Amino acid sequence: MTYHTTVTRQFVAQHYLTVPDPGPEGDRHSHVFAVEATFAGPALNEYDYLVDIDDVGAALDDVEARYRDTTLNDLPEFEGYNPSVERFARVLHARLAPAAAGDPADSLRVTVWEDDEAAAGYEAPLDGAGPPDDGADGDE
Repeated sequence: MTYHTTVTRQFVAQHYLTVPDPGPEGDRHSHVFAVEATFAGPALNEYDYLVDIDDVGAALDDVEARYRDTTLNDLPEFEGYNPSVERFARVLHARLAPAAAGDPADSLRVTVWEDDEAAAGYEAPLDGAGPPDDGADGDE
């Protein structure tokens, strides 16, 4: 048995891909990114919550304030990385995971939609047992 709680947010940001031969995606362009933060865990707290939705909403407010109307390539958390939607999901995971501190949620899946048809995600445990740090911890 696993509980899930999902909170979403949309905002516009820009990026350009830095891979060889990116085609038109190599030019700076905008997306209306939709972010889904889905926390999961086997139990609820004493109030029958998996995670406090208000805490997640506040974390998403911070995410929106950081990335809205910016070019991802210009931010330190993307330095040395192709700012793909997959990389963006990894960066957002690091920023949103603390919203579950003290709650029974034990994992977080962040899905980032770049349009109505394409999305990518990143999922890892919240207990620090995830993959080694690859520089995408969201530190400024």
